[in-house]
Amino acid sequence: MKRMLAVFNARNKEFVRDRSSLMWNLLFPFLLLFVFYYAFGQSQPIFSVGVISEKDGYLARPQLMAVKHIHFIPYQDIETALERLERHQIDLVLDIDQLAYWVNDESSQGYMVEQLLSKLDPGYERNLVKGAAIRYVDWVLPGIIGMTIMFSSLFGVGYVIVRYRKNGVLKRLNATPLSALEFISAQILSRLLSVLFVGNVLLLGGWFTLSTLMVGQYWLVLLVMVLGAFALISLGLLIASRLRSEEFTGALINMTTWPMMGLSQVWFPLEGAPHFIKLVSYAFPLTHLVEAMRKVMIDGATLLQISDHLSILLVMVIVFLGLGAWLFNWDSDSR
Repeated sequence: MKRMLAVFNARNKEFVRDRSSLMWNLLFPFLLLFVFYYAFGQSQPIFSVGVISEKDGYLARPQLMAVKHIHFIPYQDIETALERLERHQIDLVLDIDQLAYWVNDESSQGYMVEQLLSKLDPGYERNLVKGAAIRYVDWVLPGIIGMTIMFSSLFGVGYVIVRYRKNGVLKRLNATPLSALEFISAQILSRLLSVLFVGNVLLLGGWFTLSTLMVGQYWLVLLVMVLGAFALISLGLLIASRLRSEEFTGALINMTTWPMMGLSQVWFPLEGAPHFIKLVSYAFPLTHLVEAMRKVMIDGATLLQISDHLSILLVMVIVFLGLGAWLFNWDSDSR
């Protein structure tokens, strides 16, 4: 335990003393948050309509669906579509089979789409829902926190371990009584502490400065952050388990992070995307981290309601950590 704590403290001091890295981890996410807040704080002039229909190919296709500049999003169930409508994430819900539509009377864009529908397809029955809009900054904050945890976890563990191996630090540590398990545990705990600190600074900072939403319980958000960070740190450990080249490691980490950033709904939802894209996104730990945080912060989800995401993250932790520990080498790829 003393040996593990010694490495743990040394890694923490190394992180804190690297002032440029520390300031980058703290300031860059805040800069992104404020840029997106001012860039997308107001409603965008893009109409989105949710479509419900069990008939293949929309046999009774309404005239509205021929209008340009409207994004039509298919939904499998009316409950999900109405939930999006209540938050102003879509402007109107259209049930083709029942010849009915739902509109949020507090949405200005919904009013415009409704006027078009009433002119082109006057036979549809009108239904009302109510609900306040979810600001983009409220929606994107969990994504920014998740992205920050991802970069800090993968580069802070994977890249650092490869640098230690290349510089001979691991070879020297191997000559000490320190075991591989103690070294790995210290690295994981140190990085976990730092990413949780940065994540909480973002979370509380957004709440105090921009009044971002926190409908659910804070401890549940913290639990999601811990499991998500643990999964991403374990992935970083797996990537760096046998590599010696910093350049190749950086390339592998970039190949991992950029698909996750694009498909894990960090900046934009995947509604309307092909089904296989959504399936691919669920193979990434960042997707489950961001979605679970978003459900707690915006929807007020309970532990049971996000248990599927937490279970998948836990499985990923076990798999990544087990493989990383099994493949770990003190020296190099083949030495």
